Amino acid sequence: MSSYIGVHISDQGLQSQFTQVELRSLKSKFLSIKNQNGKVTVGDLPSLMAKLKAFSSMFNEEEITGILSESFSDLSSDIDFEGFLRAYLNLQSRAKTKSGVAKHDSSFLKATTTTLLHTINEPEKSSYAVHINIYLGDDPFLKQFLPLDPATNDLFNLVRDGVLLCKLINVAVPGTIDERAINTKQVLNPWERNENHTLCLNSAKAIGCTVVNIGTQDLVEGRPHLVLGLISQIIKIQLLADLNLKKTPQLVELVEDNTDVEELMGLAPEKVLLKWMNFHLKKGGYEKPVTNFSSDLKDGKAYTYLLNVLAPEHCDPSTLDCKDPKERAKLVLDHSEKMGCKRYLKPEDIVEGSANLNLAFVAQIFHQRSGLTTDSKTISFAERMTDDVQTSREERCYRLWINSLGIATYVNNLFEDVRNGWILLEVLDKVSPGSVNWKQATKPPIKMPFRKVENCNQVVKIGGQLKFSLVNVGGNDIVQGNKKLILAFLWQLMRYNMLQLLKNLRSRSQGKEITDSDILKWANRKVRSSGRTTQIENFKDKSLSNGIFFLEFLSSVEPRVVNWNLVTKGETDEQKRLNATYIISVARKLGCSIFLLPEDIMEVNQKMILTLAASIMYWSLQKAAEEGESCPSTANSSTYPTPEASPAPSVSGEDDVSSLNGEVSNFNIDDAASDTTVCSQIENEELLQADGVAKELHKLWDSPNSQVLSDVVLSTM
Repeated sequence: MSSYIGVHISDQGLQSQFTQVELRSLKSKFLSIKNQNGKVTVGDLPSLMAKLKAFSSMFNEEEITGILSESFSDLSSDIDFEGFLRAYLNLQSRAKTKSGVAKHDSSFLKATTTTLLHTINEPEKSSYAVHINIYLGDDPFLKQFLPLDPATNDLFNLVRDGVLLCKLINVAVPGTIDERAINTKQVLNPWERNENHTLCLNSAKAIGCTVVNIGTQDLVEGRPHLVLGLISQIIKIQLLADLNLKKTPQLVELVEDNTDVEELMGLAPEKVLLKWMNFHLKKGGYEKPVTNFSSDLKDGKAYTYLLNVLAPEHCDPSTLDCKDPKERAKLVLDHSEKMGCKRYLKPEDIVEGSANLNLAFVAQIFHQRSGLTTDSKTISFAERMTDDVQTSREERCYRLWINSLGIATYVNNLFEDVRNGWILLEVLDKVSPGSVNWKQATKPPIKMPFRKVENCNQVVKIGGQLKFSLVNVGGNDIVQGNKKLILAFLWQLMRYNMLQLLKNLRSRSQGKEITDSDILKWANRKVRSSGRTTQIENFKDKSLSNGIFFLEFLSSVEPRVVNWNLVTKGETDEQKRLNATYIISVARKLGCSIFLLPEDIMEVNQKMILTLAASIMYWSLQKAAEEGESCPSTANSSTYPTPEASPAPSVSGEDDVSSLNGEVSNFNIDDAASDTTVCSQIENEELLQADGVAKELHKLWDSPNSQVLSDVVLSTM
C-alpha cells in the first residue's frame, strides 16, 4: 500500500550495515543540519553526533571532534550522506571498544540487530530450515516451495514475499493471523508483498517478538541476519509456549512453597527450562548446576544424566564412559531420537555450545517427556495461582505493548516485573520524554526494599503530573503487586501514549488535545463519508460485537484492504469470531500495531476497542500526512495522482492532508522510527518523481493488464 521505496545509497556494502529504519532516521538527522546552501560540513557533525542516544553517554562533543579529525584534515569541508554514515560507523566502533564487550540480556527474546557484525550462523540457519520443513511441509500454499535445502539460501529467498513468516507465526501461536488476510498469489506486486511483511511484523510484536529496527524493506530484501533473528524469536516462542503454570501446572513440582511459586511465575521461560533441567539432574546425581545453554552443556554430560532420568529404557551405559565430547554428543542425540525427539542439531553444535540450538533441544526434550507429576492436588494448587481470563488478557496486552516500545528491559511477567518500578520508569520516559528523574531512581537488581518504593513513588508522582486518576494509590501498592491498580495505571499510560501520538500528528494545525469522544466522532464520520450507514454511540456499543462497523471503518480508510466476500453477517458466535480475527489481521496488514484478541471485539471490551479505533485513526492520519508531504504543492499537484482512499478529515472537520506532519512511522514507535521525518524535507527531486510514478502504478495493479504490468515492473528491478 505504501509507495515508499526505501533509502538507497550507491555503496551496497555500506548500505548493508544499516536497516531501512536506521537509514531513514539517520537521513532525517543528516538533512536537519544542512546550511543555507544545502550543504553539511564535517564540523557540523559533532554537535549532532553528541545528541544521538548511541553516543550521548560515551562521548562529548569535543571527543567526537577529535575522532573526526583523525579521518578528516579539514573540518570545514563538505560531507555527503555516505560520508556521514561512514563517520557514524567509525564512531560506533569506537563506542563499542570503549564500553568493552556488550552485556547480553538474558531474555531469549532479545535478538540482536547490531549493524556492526552480520555473520550468519550456518548451523542455526540449517536448523530453522529443518523446523520449517517439518511444521509447514503440508501447508497447502507452501508445500510447492518446500522442503527447503538447509545448505542453500532457499530460506532467505522464500521469506521475500512474506507468506512464510506469517505462516510460521501461526505455527508458534495458532490463530494470531487470519490467513484470509495473507496475499498468496503466485506473483505478488510490491504493494502486496509490503502488506504481507507489515502484517508479519505487527503480528510478531503481538506475540512477543522484539522487532525494533526491522522494516518491511529489510524483509523484502531477505537480509539474512535480520531474517534469522526474527525466525529465531518466533520458533523460540513456539518451543517455550508451555513453560508457565497456566499451560503446564505440573511445573509447580519444581518449587517447595507458595513464595517459590510466585518466584516461578515471574521467571522468563528459558529460566523455567533451566530450573526444570536442574530439577531432574539433581535426581540423577549430577552435582554441577547448569546455568546456561552454552558452556555448561558442551561436554554432553548434563544431557546424558537428563536423558537417563527421563528415559532410562533407552540409556546407553557407554555414553558417560566416552572420552570424546563429540562422540558423547552423538550418543546423546541417538538417545533423544529413540525418545521421539526430532533431530535438529548436530553433535558439533552441542560441542561448540550453540546457545540457541541447545535451548531448542532442551525445550524439545521437555515437550516429549517432562517427567513431572500427575498429582491432581498439586496441579489444582497451581491452577488456583493463575489469573482469571480477563486479568490474563489485559496482562498480555500491556506486556506486549511495553515490549513493543523498545525499552531496554524485556517484560516476561507483567505483575512481577513491574514491582520494583524500574520498567514503569522506562515506559514513562519513553512516552513522556524527560519526565523521569533518573538520579533519584535505582536500577535493578535492587536489594533494599525501600529503593523499590522510591522508584514506584516516582512512578505515581509522574502519573499525577500526567493527570492520571490515582486516588489513594501509592508506590507501595505497586511494590506489593496489587494487580487491579497496576492494570488501571497501565491502561491510563497506554491511553496517554495513544492520544499523544494523535495529538503530535496534529501539531502543525490546531494542536488540540485528542479525547475518546474525538476518536468516536472521527470514526463515525469516516464510515459515513464512505457511503455506509453503520454508526456507533460509544465504544461499548453492543453492535460492535459483530465486527461490521470496524470492517466498514477499515474499508473507509483504505477501500481495497477489506475483501467483503470473506465477511460474515456476524449473527452467530462463530461468525462474530471470523469477523473479529479478520479485523485484527486487516488492521495489522495496514500498519496498525495492536494487541487485542478476537474475544475483546466479540465481548466489546471498551478499553481494547478504543485502542483499535485509535490505531486505525492514527494510521489514516499519518498516511494522509505523508502523502500530503510527498505531493508537490499547487502547480505540480496534478502530476502526482492521489491514491484511492480519500483524505481523512480531521477531528475539527478540516483537511488533514494540508496540515498534518507525518513525523512517526508506526502506532507504537521505537527510537529509530520516532524521529524519522521523510518525504518533503528528505526526499530529493528524483525520489519525488519515483514516488509519483509508483502512485500511478498503484492505480493500475487491479486493471485487466495488471499481470502484464507486474511482469514489466519486476523485470526492471
